[in-house]
Amino acid sequence: MVPISLFVWIILEVTVYLAIGRYFMHLDWPLAIVGAFNCVLGLRFWMNAVTWYYGMTYASPAPPLGFAKRLAIMVGEYFAFLFTFLVVIPFEPLWMPADRLPSGRHPILLVHGYGVSRGVWWLLRRRLEAVGHTVATVSLVPPYTSIGKLVPQLHQRIEEVCAATGSKQLTLVAHSMGGLVCRSYLARHGIARVAKLITLAAPHGGSAMARIGLGQNAREMEPGSLWLRDMASEGLKIPAVALRNPYDNYSMPQDNQRLPGAQDVELPAIGHIAMLYDGRVANLVLDSCRDEKRKTP
Repeated sequence: MVPISLFVWIILEVTVYLAIGRYFMHLDWPLAIVGAFNCVLGLRFWMNAVTWYYGMTYASPAPPLGFAKRLAIMVGEYFAFLFTFLVVIPFEPLWMPADRLPSGRHPILLVHGYGVSRGVWWLLRRRLEAVGHTVATVSLVPPYTSIGKLVPQLHQRIEEVCAATGSKQLTLVAHSMGGLVCRSYLARHGIARVAKLITLAAPHGGSAMARIGLGQNAREMEPGSLWLRDMASEGLKIPAVALRNPYDNYSMPQDNQRLPGAQDVELPAIGHIAMLYDGRVANLVLDSCRDEKRKTP
């Protein structure tokens, strides 16, 4: 659903830009096409700029990066944003074939964050499989509903993965809002199926950025929301690792990524979306999963 709707949105967006160029500005086709292309890139530039404005305005205390380092992170995040929302998700079937779930191995289930789909895991899934992990994914839809309404889909996928692999338990690796969906699952269904939880830049204490987000899940991720207060009362009952990005541009204040009872691991300075493609982050995930790899069903 997300890949299809995003693909349709891009087509409609480009059509509107072309129509403005051709019929309102009376441009030739080559200029209208160039203008439409620039509008697509420009809109996403300003969308990214807003995330960094929030990220720095509501930032938790962290060592200064310096102008060059900060600029490099922003540029990397911008290109990761373009790649994710213009290439990866709209054309997800080309990047993400069906999960390969051989029996006899302890599986990992990757849970995506807000407004995206399983396609964002295409590179990390390959890296995990390359060292022998069995990796499953899930797409949670619709993208802007309540977090609690996404839990049944996660529950169903967990049961499917355990049945396919013959494993009694799996490891959950979740990015951003996916960490909250996983915690909601654990509160509702218990720990019988989950051996470990690993979160990447998840807004466990909420994110100021959620105040301008769409949907009920954005309201639930606002700092101090009733949903987050209720979830905070649910203590961890399994080993957990919270990978925290001190310079994140979506989950801020960045210290809200800390999860009481979980091992706190600081990520390298990188953008919120760019971390999904970063080799250093992949290595930290691999380190966090290493003990679980040795488990057998």
